[in-house]
This record gives sequence, structure tokens and C-alpha cells, in this order.
Amino acid sequence: MSTRPERVYSDKGVVLRTYKLGESDRIVVLLTEANGKVRAVAKGVRKTKSRFGSRLEPLSHVSVLLYRGRELDVVNQVEPLEPAGPLRNNLDKMTQGIAMLEAVDQLTLDREPVPHVYAMLVGALRELARSGSSLVVAAFYWKLLASEGLAPELFMCVSCGSELEEQQTHYSFDIEQGGVQCRTCRSGRACSAEALYLLRLILGGRLGEALALDESPAGHEVGHLATQAVESHIERRLRAVGMFERHD
Repeated sequence: MSTRPERVYSDKGVVLRTYKLGESDRIVVLLTEANGKVRAVAKGVRKTKSRFGSRLEPLSHVSVLLYRGRELDVVNQVEPLEPAGPLRNNLDKMTQGIAMLEAVDQLTLDREPVPHVYAMLVGALRELARSGSSLVVAAFYWKLLASEGLAPELFMCVSCGSELEEQQTHYSFDIEQGGVQCRTCRSGRACSAEALYLLRLILGGRLGEALALDESPAGHEVGHLATQAVESHIERRLRAVGMFERHD
């Protein structure tokens, strides 16, 4: 029996980014549900009469039929699964969504199925389209890191292992060591008690509660810490983050 994969296959995916190829084609990078990150050529999509050019823009959630190639696949058909207008028509939401796409692109490998990351990304984009909460990106980053086995320590000092004093108003968070520090060991950046509470909600299965809270300085703390943690892990700056932070 042949063990070669089928040449033509269908999947669902989120368009992470695109770039030009030749005069009329475009390479599309998708995070798919079953096949992981896929790079495919969309032929002729830059022509004005293209049947599906607008369906293959970043933030699009689509159903695709692909032909498997040696290096790049080829897009045969594409159908939208849900409208991307709520994200694309709002500058803040669009730039926040792109920031999530960039992190996923950096943290995933080609052809390595990560259905949990796909599901997280689809859910986060839906929530961003619905609520527009600035905490959505931060929460997504923390959950993405946790899925990689990089959840921060939030209840004990990451340096000495002692339990944190709950009555403190400020703590310290060390990105390199991966968590919160006690008063004696503090060497990282300041972290308020409110920010620590938000982090515990996000990573403790109470994300809905966190997103329902009013915007606050603690939310911005959590966001900046999340960005630093992702950038530390991938060892490079996230370009898109600066875009949406300028609109905060």
C-alpha cells in the first residue's frame, strides 16, 4: 500500500501573511487545522478579475482545496468560513489581529500539525472581532506560550521557591526566569497585584472573567509582559506589536 500523501487535500486555515510572487501570483502562508503551517501559491490573485484574491488576505478564515507540491502547494479553491470585515474595517482590531498572526507564524513550524494553536487563534480572532478588548492579544500570547510548555510561575517565587505574600501590592516579574519573584529576590520588572490577578485569571481557566473587566493599567502591564515573554522566546522583536501599541 502506498504511504505517499494525497496530492489534493482540503483543510481549514487562517491566513497569516502573504507576499508577491512574479507579476500576478502571491504566496500565502496559512495556519491550517490538520496540516499545520502551509505555504501555497495562489496563482493570478493579483489580477483584477481574480476569483478569490480578497479571500486570501491576512486575518481571513477560509476553507481551502490545495494541491501538494514539493516546496510550495497550490491553491485550487478557497471559500470564506466567516467574514473578516469586523477586523479589517477597524484599524485597532486589524493591527491587534496581525500581532497575533505574527506570533503564531514565529512559533509554528511548516507542516507540523498544531490543531490546538489553530483553535486558539480562531477563537481569539472571533473574540477580538466581537469585543475589541485590548486584553485579547495579551491573553492569546500567554496561552500560546503555555501551550508551548512555557506557562509562567504565578504562585511561588520563581527564584527561591517561597510562597508569595498575598498582601503585597507590588511584585517583580522576571521574564528570563519565567515568573513572579518575592520581595527578597526581585530582579525583574515591577508587576502590580492587579496585573498578577489578571494573569492568574487568564491562565487559570477564567479568561472570560478577565475579558469582562474594564480596561485598566493592569491590563497594559499584562500586555507588555506578554510581548516581552514572546519576544524572549523567539529571540526577536515582534514588528506588529509596535503598530497596535501606538494606537493604545
